Amino acid sequence: MRPFVYERAVSVPDAIRAMGPDDSVASNEASRQFLAGGTTLIDLMKLDVLRPEHVVDINALARAQLGEIAVSENGLRLGALVRMAEAADHPAIRRDYPVIAQSLELAASAQLRNMASLAGNVLQRTRCPYFRDVSYSNCNKRIPGSGCAAFDGFNRQHAVLGVSQNCIATYPGDFAQALIALDATVEISGPEASRTIPFADLHRAPGDTPHLETTLAPGELITAFQIPAGAWTRRSLFLKVRDRESYEFALAAAAVALDLDGDRVRAARIALGGVATQPWRARQAEALLAGRPLDEAMAQQAADAAFRGASPREHNAFKLALGKQTLIRALHQAAAMDVHS
Repeated sequence: MRPFVYERAVSVPDAIRAMGPDDSVASNEASRQFLAGGTTLIDLMKLDVLRPEHVVDINALARAQLGEIAVSENGLRLGALVRMAEAADHPAIRRDYPVIAQSLELAASAQLRNMASLAGNVLQRTRCPYFRDVSYSNCNKRIPGSGCAAFDGFNRQHAVLGVSQNCIATYPGDFAQALIALDATVEISGPEASRTIPFADLHRAPGDTPHLETTLAPGELITAFQIPAGAWTRRSLFLKVRDRESYEFALAAAAVALDLDGDRVRAARIALGGVATQPWRARQAEALLAGRPLDEAMAQQAADAAFRGASPREHNAFKLALGKQTLIRALHQAAAMDVHS
């Protein structure tokens, strides 16, 4: 690990000031980095992927409402520094927003969940081995314009949705799929002003600039997530398929929330994990289900729609069939939930 300056911020304005001016919006190039749980940042610093000269510790900000969970009739508000384990264990979240609790509970080990913050989790970097191993010189996320080693390399874990000619790295997170499915918004503070955006607008598609992963400007800090109440939040779940049952990233996952009238779908919310380059909302599948009975044929049609336009590579083509079956299973499990107890 390279030498760096450590600073501890005591307020949101103090944290933003400590970041200082930075012309780079690529988080792998930024000379200053925020430190919360550190479960991604420290790993990447040890691997020499990230080389910040200045690290700003923001954990003290948890006392300034960034560590609070607030539940009301209007929805759920999660402070950016709430720990994953705390949110996953919260009784109201487990009852009224089970997809959120499950997406957090199924992520990482218990030790990491105790440390990792919610904002840090949604900003975690890809687990693409070509990004994380600096011996590979051709990674457009790490070295813009250098190429993508995964295209012709071993790409079993890589994305089939949202890919570009410059990057096929998979977005690794689970919690983000729950947030995008439930139409969450993100509260952001920055040097210029505070703003609130749809969570769906936080992450960028790789396009021609895969090193630019989010729409955050330099020095901006996520302060909270707001999840609106809805008729579908209780009938929601997160289904994750992986090589082993614990401490593993998804090969395919589905965050599903349903509003049903008998067996007919009033509204569906669907997001897919493990298969896309960013948190992925399956809006075509949602539109197909609206107003129709959720039977086996409709579930299959929705799954086909969700993966329409997929671009598999040599080793990850199995994700199409696996992803579809994961979504079908999630839809049936959500429909069968007892939401009245």
